[in-house]
Amino acid sequence: MKKIKIIETAFRDAHQSLLATRMRTRDMLPIAEKMDNVGFFSLEAWGGATFDTCIRYLNEDPWERLVELKDVVKKTPLQMLLRGQNLVGYKHYPDDVVRNFVEKSYENGIDVFRIFDALNDIRNMELSIKVAKEQGAHVQGTISYTTSPVHTLEKYVEFAKELEALGCDSVAIKDMAGLISPHDTYEIVTTLKEETDLLINLHCHCTSGMTPMSYYAACQAGVDLLDTAISPLSWGASQPPTESMVAALESTPYSTELDLILLSEIKKYFEGIRKKYSSLIDPISEKVDTDVLLYQIPGGMLSNFVSQLKEQNALDRYEEVLEEVPKVRAELGYPPLVTPTSQIVGIQAVMNVLGGERYKNVSKEVKDYIKGYYGRPPAPVNSTVAKKIIGDAEIIDSRPADLLEPELEKFRSEGEKMGIIKKDEDILTYALYPAVAPKFLRGEVIEEPLEKPKVVESTSSGALPTEYNVEVDGELFDVKVVPTGYMEIESGGIKAPSGPVEGGVTSSMQGMILKLKVAQDDKVNEGDIVAVLEAMKMENDIHAPNSGVVRDIFIEEGDTVSTGETLMIIK
Repeated sequence: MKKIKIIETAFRDAHQSLLATRMRTRDMLPIAEKMDNVGFFSLEAWGGATFDTCIRYLNEDPWERLVELKDVVKKTPLQMLLRGQNLVGYKHYPDDVVRNFVEKSYENGIDVFRIFDALNDIRNMELSIKVAKEQGAHVQGTISYTTSPVHTLEKYVEFAKELEALGCDSVAIKDMAGLISPHDTYEIVTTLKEETDLLINLHCHCTSGMTPMSYYAACQAGVDLLDTAISPLSWGASQPPTESMVAALESTPYSTELDLILLSEIKKYFEGIRKKYSSLIDPISEKVDTDVLLYQIPGGMLSNFVSQLKEQNALDRYEEVLEEVPKVRAELGYPPLVTPTSQIVGIQAVMNVLGGERYKNVSKEVKDYIKGYYGRPPAPVNSTVAKKIIGDAEIIDSRPADLLEPELEKFRSEGEKMGIIKKDEDILTYALYPAVAPKFLRGEVIEEPLEKPKVVESTSSGALPTEYNVEVDGELFDVKVVPTGYMEIESGGIKAPSGPVEGGVTSSMQGMILKLKVAQDDKVNEGDIVAVLEAMKMENDIHAPNSGVVRDIFIEEGDTVSTGETLMIIK
């Protein structure tokens, strides 16, 4: 008889997949002790998108969340998802930042590190695995699972052996889009059990509808660990329900021996949580969608994708974007779609559709990916696409982090001068998110409300409100008031156009101004980069539409801007 151990994902992946990662710490703590008593292998409670969301939207310190959970959870290991050299961000960080982050994560309460790289480039995982092992943590090397002409069983087994050679304690098959079939599950688990001495963990989302069957096939093949989510936060883009899997495996050779009565008590608590956060749940991320087998958007990205398209007032083009995703993915060398490559591919697909021309607008991250700064793509990037995006720029083949200078002390010095460093962990928060962290660390982030008000006025740069959320018969509509002519409204001495204007540089999407590249009276040429916009967690260059002189600038770094908003005038 083989006892199956369960990893509960409610505190991390489940709400990342269904609730856009918005669950607050104060809603985790009351139930944490009961969850500690279930007998889970671990509670996945940190990492992934939780770090970003805490400081960007919830006005919470992710480090404090970890400490507070550890104070309550005494028996069950706490687990995190770590993106290798990306840590919990969207780019590679220098080795000194990686080392310090892993050490501090362990010190604050992480017992199990699930470490992956979006490209399965082991060079991007070696340091974080090494440092986590030095701390005495359980290290789970991870295969980012996908299907493509270049992803084969032999490649996955070869990768697992490399992870075992680095000292990993277990290996996770991370099926972030719910793609793995029961047949392929049985084949890969059986082979990994034969070829390695590692514990085997299967992590799947339910998007395609196949996952419960694949989980049972994994049990028959000898799997050791399964990821599940308590039922109110399960199904759809999340994991299979914990209680269902426990009940299904009872009286079989694979029984989990977990207490269904205790799980039922936990379920009742999370029913209240689901109701509390119901305004954040999108029907698209809840349902089974077999089209995932075509476009491969993973669970966590799917709910964020919907949210981001709504922000751009482009949800009506959702299907077009999904059809564009596999085309972009193939052209970029079939990367598995997991953070950050899911954002890189997904947002490029959005820009290709909304921009009216494929690869007309390209994020900095896509350029860096093609240049090799994220690692080695599984297959070569389409040469025509690469030429259009980076021209004759050099493509590297070294470990990307070898090109990065140490940065920790720089961020420590900068942060101390800014007066935002109160503890060592604040340095890491700033180093990971230099654009967002200062505002959070100064206490300027306002906690995002769970419910939208009936009418919300949106203003910027002193202009009169032009966008509203209006509720009609319980349904919320985004309404934009567009002036028929060009006029200027004076406010505080700054003239901001409220309509189209000749020479106006507009924002192609909603986002935050990360950098201003020009000043008033600067001369620019058509195509010059005049600002950098952070939208959907990617950096997007804004180009001058014509040559001339910068006459008026209506935005500052850190400002949030709307789609179509005039940022400056070049005449």
